[in-house]
Amino acid sequence: MSSIFPSSTAAPGGAGGPPADEAAASPDPYLPGHGTDAYRVTRYELDLDYKLSSNRLNGRAVLHAVTERPASAIVLDLTGLRATKIQLSGRRVRKFSQRADQLVIVPEAALLPGQEFTLDIRYEGNPAPRRGLWGEVGWEELTDGVLVAGQPNGAPSWFPCNDHPKDKASYRISVTTDANYRAVCNGILVSRTSRSSRETWVYEQAEPMSTYLATVQIGRYELLALDTVRQPSHVPQFAAVPAELADAARTGLARQPEMMRTFINCFGPYPFAEYTAVVAGDVLEIPLEAQSLSIFGPNHLKLDWESQRLIAHELSHQWFGNSLTAASWRDIWLHEGFACYAEWIWSEESGVLTVARRAAAAWRKLATSKQDLLVGDPGPELMFDDRVYKRGALALHALRLRCGDLAFFSLLHEWVAENRHGSVSTQQFILTADRATGLDTESLLHPWLYQEALPPLPAAG
Repeated sequence: MSSIFPSSTAAPGGAGGPPADEAAASPDPYLPGHGTDAYRVTRYELDLDYKLSSNRLNGRAVLHAVTERPASAIVLDLTGLRATKIQLSGRRVRKFSQRADQLVIVPEAALLPGQEFTLDIRYEGNPAPRRGLWGEVGWEELTDGVLVAGQPNGAPSWFPCNDHPKDKASYRISVTTDANYRAVCNGILVSRTSRSSRETWVYEQAEPMSTYLATVQIGRYELLALDTVRQPSHVPQFAAVPAELADAARTGLARQPEMMRTFINCFGPYPFAEYTAVVAGDVLEIPLEAQSLSIFGPNHLKLDWESQRLIAHELSHQWFGNSLTAASWRDIWLHEGFACYAEWIWSEESGVLTVARRAAAAWRKLATSKQDLLVGDPGPELMFDDRVYKRGALALHALRLRCGDLAFFSLLHEWVAENRHGSVSTQQFILTADRATGLDTESLLHPWLYQEALPPLPAAG
């Protein structure tokens, strides 16, 4: 859990723990006890020293933050790792404790609203993924390396944080690990140094990022350039891949530069400085995205539609999910419905199947599935259900058919531009769509998002 207890309450640590009303004050009902709007973290500076052979992590996290209301104690998310030393704004904290997934820090004096503070936390342990409704998420050992899959609550498995999607901050991530291994993190590589049998990789992620999108990938990776065609909208693209998979990666990711150009045309400028596809040596059940990069298994490098759609899907999340991040998990269709529709756009652009045929196929599958889910509020158990993806995409298709291509893609450009690197909600999208298209968007989208029964297949006007 991440929160700040109001100064009027007793500091945690007694048998009773935090008061019941404080636990209920979590801003996201999908992850009760996670995240808070009582304070904001503006920057994380993470220094990680990791030994692969023993899965041993020694970390230092410096958090720059500001309070939103009076606070007598600060509670961060941290699971499976032990904090050893803490400073608050340069002064040693003598009173802190850990219970379950909470790190509770008690300052000598209450913090005031608008007060800036810095936490300097030393911690250590053997990181492991956390188990929950969505399987295992977080820091995970590979056969020869490390993978971090943070969505939705895996970030605390490797650093102390305010774990909520709308608390976006800049990051500096430094990873020291065994020589001959490459660490890949979010943002731009700013330095690489070697000393004895260890190497240190330092990355700077300047654009605000949610905790669940922060990542560390470690492997015997070579870095390949994927797009050397210089154009006005050129985005440097790379693949970090084991040497034995280099040819497969070049083949499987060959059309990714075209995908990038297609999505820039449809959605607006790519929101980050570069994009990296990490190909792990292990087979992965599903690929996943993090800010400025995505992670695939060798099984995702085929040329069939199923593999290529996943490459397009993860790339599109850089706009929808990473730059524009849902303020609440209930609005996850703003990530997944948009990314699914991006797949369909690429399908048509690449000459496979038209958007209309993809939409019809998705509708037919949904028509034979259970209709017991609200796409706009699916609940935590079902927020990654395929119906959220497909029906969310159909909602966008219905809107596109009603307003026409010119208005629809103008809307997407406006939506992306005005919310760049921010937090978004369904209501915000509806207001933007009303303004951009002149339609009553809420009436149009309501049956798709907030009724269980499947609406009729959208028909071209």
